Formats: sequence, structure tokens, C-alpha cells
Amino acid sequence: MAGMKSLAKDTAIYGLSSILGRFLNWCFVFLYINVLKTTAEYGIVTNLYAYMALLLILLTYGMETGFFRFANDKQESDPKKVYTTGLISLASTSTLFFVLVWMFLTPISRALGYPGHEDYVLMMAAIIAVDAFTALPFAYLRYQRRPVRFAAIKLFSIFLNIALNLFFILFCPWLYGIHPEWISWFFDPDFLVGYILVSNVISSVAVLVALFPEVFKVHYRFDGELLLRMLKYSFPLLILGIAGIMNQTFDKMFYPQLAANRSDALSELGVYGAVYKIAIVMVMFTQAFRFAYEPFIFARNKDAGDGNKKSYSEAMKYFIIFGLFIFLAVMFYIDLVRFFMPAKYCVGLHVVPIIMLAEMFFGIFFNLSLWYKLTDRTQWGAWFSLFGFAITAVINIVGVPRFGYDACAWGAFVCYLSMMLASYFIGQRIYPIQYDLRSALRYTLLAAVLYIVAECVPIEPLFWRLLFRTMLLAVFVVYLLRHDLPLSEIPGLRRFASKP
Repeated sequence: MAGMKSLAKDTAIYGLSSILGRFLNWCFVFLYINVLKTTAEYGIVTNLYAYMALLLILLTYGMETGFFRFANDKQESDPKKVYTTGLISLASTSTLFFVLVWMFLTPISRALGYPGHEDYVLMMAAIIAVDAFTALPFAYLRYQRRPVRFAAIKLFSIFLNIALNLFFILFCPWLYGIHPEWISWFFDPDFLVGYILVSNVISSVAVLVALFPEVFKVHYRFDGELLLRMLKYSFPLLILGIAGIMNQTFDKMFYPQLAANRSDALSELGVYGAVYKIAIVMVMFTQAFRFAYEPFIFARNKDAGDGNKKSYSEAMKYFIIFGLFIFLAVMFYIDLVRFFMPAKYCVGLHVVPIIMLAEMFFGIFFNLSLWYKLTDRTQWGAWFSLFGFAITAVINIVGVPRFGYDACAWGAFVCYLSMMLASYFIGQRIYPIQYDLRSALRYTLLAAVLYIVAECVPIEPLFWRLLFRTMLLAVFVVYLLRHDLPLSEIPGLRRFASKP
């Protein structure tokens, strides 16, 4: 239980930056869709950031997980050498990437479908290069168990990006409307999509500056042989990462091409990109859990014993429980979203539960992935992700021309469910862990019943419908408190806890 408390504490601190940042960015979706003139403009934002997600995986090439693996290796006595070797590698590849994009900017812009917007592509390359490099200093902070500094820098980046977006997206258009002569020398009201990228560039560079102590106040040692071992270990993770991010972004990158026979394909992508962001709440939880869980499992793996497997099983159980709670909370109160979302975007809300369940399956898959990471069989992760990508690609290629973004949502659902099941059954043969399947089934059935009741019972007006759904959510919480949440050590709440 002490290990679970430590994991929960680190998850909460890392989650402060991850969840808060994603939540505030989530709020900015409503700003963008209300300020940008057309859904097609938000489609451009969705498309560009999908490419950025893929390229960021390519430019980090699994080095974060590789760093944790070798920094905790009993045979590797100098974790700082592992860190600086990886840092030199990332610095070299990130610089090379930016230079190549700058040299071939025009043909690359045309290939991406943005001729005449080379500035978009160059800013995108700058963001990717900086973020790829700073990924390892952030991993080093996690290794050092310095979640407070980690969160502080992340929050600094978030609030700076927010301030810049508010300045460019809200303040400047307002001021331009009354006194254009004051800001016309630097502000173009038709360049709002570009200002979203400008804000990101500035905040990414500011993060790099904030991480200078982790970059420059270290004694650099480069070990070529160590780097080769790190790359050998991380390469399957790179394939895993590429296939994994393609599972998440394939639809957003190639939707305009796949839906070429549909009118307003880019506008449809804007709608899908906006409603997809609602499901980001599940991604927030998964990301926060991941930041704490990855160093946790490698650190505990130093000590052999079945107690570790019990901890992994407990972590999975609570991940599923809280994932289901988040699903219910979002779906029960999704009607509130309609107050902030223009009607032209609300037509896509029906895919939100499908996407949320898909993201939860992916979170479970990540938890299951420890078996091939701890046994150095990372090639299995690559095979699972390639398997999932094949499913995503087929469903999107076949379904998007006919069903639009509904096919994208179901593609993600089937992809992550298949990956989750494949990893579980194969993992149980190689590195068996006694997961609490009975508990997972109980909570899944309870959540399913509550969701069906909420959807099938028509209640008007909105206030009474939300009150009824709040009562349903309370049923889930009370069941959790009485059966599985360890509250016996918290004064005043012992009567809710079951006996161990």
C-alpha cells in the first residue's frame, strides 16, 4: 500500500500540470471554435497538430523510456552519463530536423497541402524540434523524483501560452476593430491560425530557457556504445510510438484526402477535431498516470518479488475504476458543453462516448505494457501498435468516404480494444500478473447500467436531468467508497471504508 500511496502522490503532482494544462487547452478549443471564422479553419489547426504529434514521436525516438531503463540498470553505475548521452543525441537530431525543414521548406509545404503558408510549416518545425529536445530534461526531473519543479515549468509554459493566445486571438482583434492603426504593423486579422502557432513557439522556447539548469549544469559524458544500446532498446518503442500516434492521428492527418468525395471535408475535420477534444479528459488522466507509473515500475523492478506484481495489479484496478468514473462524469454533464459550442459543431457530439471508451482502452493497454518493458521484449509493443494501426487504417480508408468521422471514432474504438486484448492474453503467458478481473467486471457493469439509465430516461428541463444524473454518479462513488477505496486511514471517513 505504501507503493500505491507514493504512486498516487506523484500522479497527483504530475497531474496538476498535465491535467490542468490539458484542461485549459481544452477550454481554448471553445475559444478557437467561437473566434475562427469557419469550421475549416479549425480543421487546419487539427490537421497541423496531428502532424506535429507524429513528428514529435519520431524526434524523441523512445529516448525517454530508454533513459529510465538504463538509468535504473543495476549494471549502469552512472545515470548522469545515460542522461547526457541521450541529451546529446536528441540535440543533434532536433537541430538536423529543423535545418532540413528550413532548407526544403517550399516542397514540404506543398506536400502537406499548405502552399503559400510556409510560415505555418516552419513554426511547426521549430515547435517540434524544441519540444523533442526538452522531453529528456523533463524525464530527468521525473527520474530525480522532482515533480514540483516538473509541474512548475509545465504550468509556466501553460499560462504563458494562454496569455499569448488571449493576446493574439481576443485582445488584438478587439483593438484592431477600434484602432487598427495601433497594431496593424504586426497584427493581421486573417492570420489567426498562424497566431496559435506563434504562441506555441514562444512558450516552447520559454520552457527551453527554464530548463537551462538541467541542460547546462551537468557534467557531459558521451558513451557511443551506451547510445547504441539505448537505441536498440528504444527502437521497438519508436515503432510502437509511431504506430500508436498514427492510431490517434491518422484520421486527422488524412481525413481531407480520404473524404475527398465528401463536400466540405476540411469543415467536417474541424467538427471532428473539436468534439474529439471533449474526450481529452480521459487522455489527461492517462497521461498523468503515465508520468508517475513509468519510473515507478522501473524503480520497483530493481527488487524482485511477487509483491511487485500485486502492486501492478492494484494500479490497474484503480486505473479502471477512476477511468470509468471520468467516463460517466463527462457523459452525464455533456449537455453543458452545448452552451459553449456553436451549433455547427454540436452535430458531432454523438461520437464522444465512443472516443472516450477508446481512450480508456488505450490507457489499459499502457498499463498492460509493463510486461514487455520489464522483460526487455519491447518488440511486442511495436507489433501490438502495428496491429492496431492496420485496423485503424483499414476502417478509416473503407469507412470515411461513406460514413465520415463516425468511421474515425469507431476505428479508434476497435483499434484500442483489439490492442488491449492482444496485450493481455500474450502478456499472461510471458509475464503473468493476477489482475483483479472480477473487480474490473463489477465496475464496468455498474458503469454500463448507470450510463444506459441516464440515456434512456428522458427528463426535462435540463436542471432536473443533471440532478438525476448527479444522483446516478453518486451511486458509483458510494459503491467505490464502500468496497475498494482505502479510506480507513483517513479520520472521519472510516465509516465509508470496508474492512480489509
